[in-house]
Amino acid sequence: MSGICGIFSYKGTPVDANLLERMNNIMAHRGPDDCGIFVSPGIGLGHRRLSVIDLDSGKQPMGNEDGSIQVAFDGAIYNFRELRKSLEEKGHRFRTRSDTESLLHAYEEWGESFAEKLRGMFAIALWDSREQKLMLIRDRLGKKPLYYSRTKNRLLFASELKAFLADPAIPREIDPSALDAYMSFGYIPAPLSIFKSIRKLPPAHCAVCTRQGFAIREYWRLPMDEEAPPRKEEDLLDQLRSIFDEAVKIRMAGDVPLGAFLSGGIDSSLVVAAMSGLQAPEPVKTTAIGFDDKKFNELEFARAMAAHCKTDHTEFVVDPNAVSVLEDIVWHLDEPFADSSAIPTYYVSKMARQKVTVVLSGDGGDEVFAGYIKRYSMNRVEDRIRKILPERLRCWAGSISRMYPQTNRLPRPLRLKSFLRNISHTLEEAYFHDMSFYFTPEMKRRLYRPEYAAETGNPSPFSFLQDHFDTNRNPDVTTRVQYVDMKTLLPGDVLVKVDRMSMAHSLEVRSPLLDHRLIEFAGTLPSSLKLRGGDSKYILKKSMAHRLPQKILSRGKQGFSVPLAGWLRGELREFAEQALFSSRRMSREYFSDACIEKLWNSHLSGAQDNASQLWALVMLESWHRKFCLEPEAR
Repeated sequence: MSGICGIFSYKGTPVDANLLERMNNIMAHRGPDDCGIFVSPGIGLGHRRLSVIDLDSGKQPMGNEDGSIQVAFDGAIYNFRELRKSLEEKGHRFRTRSDTESLLHAYEEWGESFAEKLRGMFAIALWDSREQKLMLIRDRLGKKPLYYSRTKNRLLFASELKAFLADPAIPREIDPSALDAYMSFGYIPAPLSIFKSIRKLPPAHCAVCTRQGFAIREYWRLPMDEEAPPRKEEDLLDQLRSIFDEAVKIRMAGDVPLGAFLSGGIDSSLVVAAMSGLQAPEPVKTTAIGFDDKKFNELEFARAMAAHCKTDHTEFVVDPNAVSVLEDIVWHLDEPFADSSAIPTYYVSKMARQKVTVVLSGDGGDEVFAGYIKRYSMNRVEDRIRKILPERLRCWAGSISRMYPQTNRLPRPLRLKSFLRNISHTLEEAYFHDMSFYFTPEMKRRLYRPEYAAETGNPSPFSFLQDHFDTNRNPDVTTRVQYVDMKTLLPGDVLVKVDRMSMAHSLEVRSPLLDHRLIEFAGTLPSSLKLRGGDSKYILKKSMAHRLPQKILSRGKQGFSVPLAGWLRGELREFAEQALFSSRRMSREYFSDACIEKLWNSHLSGAQDNASQLWALVMLESWHRKFCLEPEAR
């Protein structure tokens, strides 16, 4: 795990080595163990290293035997031993035990297609001096970040957006489309970033930069395009178990202490159970986070699983004193980010790092095995009703929904207003409304100042979803929605949160449930084996039920969230008010004071739960102060 950065000159002129060092040093938290710089005419690569494998000789940037190829990468290649064996049989000779060197020889052997051979998480920068070509590659699911900025004369890239701030020539103009998408989703989807001049390389994409230009291509597709044929359940259980166990096993490789996040949910519990079976007799080091508010506290379940697997268990209760670490959280998130579960992720990473350097997590289980039970079930029900209702009745339902009083007291799938609205729309439109749970289009029309709305041209973030719906035409509604979640919510929200909060503490997080071979297997399964009646992750749980105590197996879905609504009415009230109503706040340029005041007052009175919307505004203001104001003005 590490951080990478670099500069490429289209004209081959010397790059600014001092700028490269400044970019590299800003990301020291991603790799506190070592750093390296490679500079040659027209190219510069920087690397910060968190040593996990081959602690003595894995220094980067790393070159091949004659130095004509140089590579710097962030992440971990789990099949590097298999790659090494195959490459040695083809005549390649290795000097180190590191996974980095396998990238050099893989490129020599297979050229630009070498990324297709990799099993892992990675953001790779590879320079081929013979062809004067720079390749930037991001892993299939987007676990590792990679930003870039292009001008007429050069390209800059880095693992984190803050590295670009080392260059005063990079414009800081906010992208209205990105800001509008943030107000809908609570994160900024690829390829956008909050700044117009900086973009994200999408997951599963490779960018090739030469003296002649810049081109991006996709090198892997989620295998979920066609409706899966019926398959015998009993034939699949052992196969799933074998693939899952292998995904866990290969992620336990390393030369540093290893542990796991344990929430007490199905996914993290299955990971810990598999680790315990593979790591015996050494107990797995597990870390769990809880809250004083019982509605949000999962420590009871984490404790039960820890006892079941006899782990070396550590717990920590997060209090609402989040203000003390919020500035650090905002800095590490890089962009405006409204998912408040970043707070407990920050703390669980901090606690885990006191004992280990690498942890395994259960991230991805909800997206891969249809774990968002209420939303996926309602998507299916709504789609069935939508198909049998005459258009006249669907229009009538939409009209009724617009008259129905807005309420946030019930979970989203139980709201009559949402149900009536959704059946009057297409699947794609209904999905957009459900995922715009920060500010809906209607709310944004009230929130935006008229002059700001006119200036932006009213961009629609729906296009970011529509592109993925258009790509995947699977007639099975659950599979199609899963696909869109895995292309948007997963890389834009879930994996950003995990990467930034773990890297804030120089902790490497590995996710077996996001192994691409496991995903390719799951993609061939009919949705009835994932979502059956009111039971989510059906085949995952059935294949490994014997590994879990009944208390874990039978518990309902509980998200990794914080008691934000109460915090904003209590301990965080003063902090939030200062962010929302300060005379020097950024939001005055964009948003209606009256609308924000109405949201705040109705939340304080308990009339509505506006915590998500208010937190999105608070985090946007906090980001602006950290990244856009001069230090003396903060």
